[in-house]
Amino acid sequence: MNLAMTGSSTPVASIVIRAYNEEKHIGRLLEGILQQTLYRHQPRLVEIILVDSGSSDATLAIASRYPVQIVHIRPEEFSFGRSLNRGIAQSRGEFIVIASAHVYPVYPDWLERMLAPFQDAQVALVYGKQRGNADSHFSEQQIFARWFPEESIPRQSHPFCNNANAAIRRSLWQQRPYDESLSGLEDLEWAHWAMEQGYAISYSAEAEIIHVHNETPTAVFNRYRREAMAFKRIFPQEQFHLWDFARLFTSNVINDLVQAARQRNRKAGPLSTTRQILWFRWMQFWGTYQGYRQSGPLTSQLRQTFYYPQGAPITAKEPRDVEPIQYRS
Repeated sequence: MNLAMTGSSTPVASIVIRAYNEEKHIGRLLEGILQQTLYRHQPRLVEIILVDSGSSDATLAIASRYPVQIVHIRPEEFSFGRSLNRGIAQSRGEFIVIASAHVYPVYPDWLERMLAPFQDAQVALVYGKQRGNADSHFSEQQIFARWFPEESIPRQSHPFCNNANAAIRRSLWQQRPYDESLSGLEDLEWAHWAMEQGYAISYSAEAEIIHVHNETPTAVFNRYRREAMAFKRIFPQEQFHLWDFARLFTSNVINDLVQAARQRNRKAGPLSTTRQILWFRWMQFWGTYQGYRQSGPLTSQLRQTFYYPQGAPITAKEPRDVEPIQYRS
């Protein structure tokens, strides 16, 4: 894919950001986008669209300081799929890059690394690596490390992906917009459709972002509950009963405690980390159970991706030869 060959009036990439009361984070994301080598060298190739669902803080005031097109959606109309469809409908790029408002890129080649796998004409979707920051919950850090490995996967065998840091082909979205009725996992549902059409999903470990998640217990419960509800709609044959809850809660807590003991340089003390692990994993899997409310076995490879098998090693990160972005704060 030769970016230099693109016509002057049409961007290659449209970055669509969903936001609601993100004044603490939106500025850093937009600054990181402007620091991208692709944007700095050829800004006409990139457009930024912010879909705001009724922010009442300074999100829009901060965004207005940047070259951003703002699209509004009423809170009562919001769903993850609908907000994306609204933003993409206003965009012009050949590729749609999707980012949560509370993420920011680590390296200035994030955009290039996200777009590179599309050189394979059969790749419908690319998603990138996610990591937490110093304030992220310990268990969330473990989830990021399992779901987003250090090695790229040009063509993966299942539709797992995550729209906090992803990109899709506009031409395929025009054939099949996101499902606006789902309570979550619109990304997984779309990727599942794309694979059924014979397209591939690619994972780029070099397209790395920091995902700032510092949720309350209630927020963690609600996130996993709504994702389980959506997962059940996408894959109605799947089940999750109390035995799954007990098994996954116990095994993940044990694994997290072992990892925490090995990482004694955590800012929080051992007791604080243990409490955090216990409540996070409880809310994760209790929310999942409440989202299913049915009994049955966990069998699919995709479910293993979501609730990762224990004992798989976390590969140490090799340093890149690219200097990370130096954020002002």
